[in-house]
Amino acid sequence: MSLINTQIKPFKATAYHAGKFVDLTEASLKGKWSVVFFYPADFTFVCPTELGDLADHYDTFKSLGVEIYGVSTDTHFTHKAWHDTSDTIKKIKYPLVGDPTGTLTRNFGVMIEEEGLALRGTFVINPEGQIKLMEVHDNGIGRDASELLRKVQAAQYVASHPGEVCPAKWTPGAETLAPSLDLVGKI
Repeated sequence: MSLINTQIKPFKATAYHAGKFVDLTEASLKGKWSVVFFYPADFTFVCPTELGDLADHYDTFKSLGVEIYGVSTDTHFTHKAWHDTSDTIKKIKYPLVGDPTGTLTRNFGVMIEEEGLALRGTFVINPEGQIKLMEVHDNGIGRDASELLRKVQAAQYVASHPGEVCPAKWTPGAETLAPSLDLVGKI
């Protein structure tokens, strides 16, 4: 069953953010666009490349009213330790959420039960708490923050322009489509 257009499920978690431990719930994600970005584990190989790439694009996401939440089944203490020892992770300004019980990871359907780790899952959530985009990768395949940014911009565009859709490779300012009988068979 797809999670698209479903409400995020209740959760409680602690994140390491801006030098502090902060408590989060599903209410923390409402009222703004959010990206929940699951990764397998701290102190690994592909994960810091992805999290660093998101850090490099973070200001652009923030300018669009989007908060990013990096989530793994590590604890918030482990996130702090990784932040304190890795130059790549030190540049992260978004919350790193600890999910040692796996509640959040299971809520989003990305738990690898036999390993206790998350798949590389990316979820874009609208201000009402509905999941508008989900993408899950094998853990050997890293993600690209610039492509995620384009998808967030498309989701925001569609949300603010009822009756329009964004075609493949759409970027802000490009033409959109207004689905109608007149377009059938002409694209």
